[in-house]
Amino acid sequence: MRNEIDPHFEYAQALSGPVPDYLLEVERQTFLKTMAPQMLSGQLQGRLLSLLSKLRQPETILEVGAFTGYSALCLAEGLAPGGKLHTIEGNQEVAFLARQNFAASPFADSIELYTGQAMNLLPDLPPVFDLVFLDGDKRGYPEYFDLLIDRLSPGGLLLADNILWDGKVSTSGKKDLDAEALRAYNQLLADDDRVEVVVLPLRDGLSVARKTV
Repeated sequence: MRNEIDPHFEYAQALSGPVPDYLLEVERQTFLKTMAPQMLSGQLQGRLLSLLSKLRQPETILEVGAFTGYSALCLAEGLAPGGKLHTIEGNQEVAFLARQNFAASPFADSIELYTGQAMNLLPDLPPVFDLVFLDGDKRGYPEYFDLLIDRLSPGGLLLADNILWDGKVSTSGKKDLDAEALRAYNQLLADDDRVEVVVLPLRDGLSVARKTV
């Protein structure tokens, strides 16, 4: 992506770590075996996800959009003892890779992977989460917010990836349904007094929100 060839980005990434060996292997396998390895969170964002999770020490995490498991493994680093991460992936082929990556990590017993459509699976998952990471269907973000905000614990974190959508969210131009949905999601958080939010221009944009009540 654009930021990855920016010398400032590369400098920041080089100073952000250390990165566990199993994550380096996940990254390598993702580039070898998938058609869209740029969907990987990457080192800098991964270290931020890990740090945010460690600061919150969640007992229960929900991730929508596992891809090959890199971001889930970063978030799992901050789980409270006995905590659980629930992650959903709609693509069965990449879910197979994620399952392999989880099994080869220190968090094999702490991660539950579900395959299917998140909207169908959410009713059967735990009623409360301490941290939620949205990285799936972008057009579903506003609906995910409505479904999950009341299931987020006080002080819980709501993270959302790709929130700037290659700059299309902040500019007007050719009609883009994904950009429109992401723009609506950003505005929902900005207008809701139950959360405080910061949008970071990291990679394709990361929204970091904290539930205040």
